[in-house]
Amino acid sequence: MSVSLKKGQKVSLKKGEDSLKSVMIGLGWDAAERKRTGFFAPKPQSIDCDASAIVLQSGKLINNADIVYFGNLQHKSGAIKHMGDNLTGEGVGDDEQIFVDLEHVPAEYDKVVVVVNIYQAVKRNQHFGMIKNAFIRIMDGQSGTEMFRYDLTEDYSGMTAMIFGEVYRHNGEWKFNPIGQGTNDPGLGELAKRFV
Repeated sequence: MSVSLKKGQKVSLKKGEDSLKSVMIGLGWDAAERKRTGFFAPKPQSIDCDASAIVLQSGKLINNADIVYFGNLQHKSGAIKHMGDNLTGEGVGDDEQIFVDLEHVPAEYDKVVVVVNIYQAVKRNQHFGMIKNAFIRIMDGQSGTEMFRYDLTEDYSGMTAMIFGEVYRHNGEWKFNPIGQGTNDPGLGELAKRFV
């Protein structure tokens, strides 16, 4: 049975007595309904949200090769994989997924931060206030069973990027922390600099 989490409610990634071997992190969102402002106004552009995983050592991004995103679908360790880019966010279920093989994340890495930014947000004049039903969920990587879910319910108007949550290692045990923090970063590069 899935547990619905509150912002900042840290949970252990255990199943019974055993630690999970792997997790699938699912992220989803829908575009909110937008009206045309006039008869000749252009049709609103679809919003392309991009999920990424920023893999940290001692809480810091050491190398840009540690960013897993649509342009680098697999971490060099092979333990973290982006399952592919969704350009519209249409449809039910996860829009993008990131797989983390917890057993094989190299020991020097202690945190996988999951972020989402809107592609060309500034140029397209788009922000997370135009998004609804955003969520992050953690599934057992082997069975696919949803264990934890966090629905982002705040108004993120004006925010062009979002720190959805993090999977982190604490005293040898993997945990999940739902964050739901909006930022004004125009792209992934600027967002990643927060962790340098």
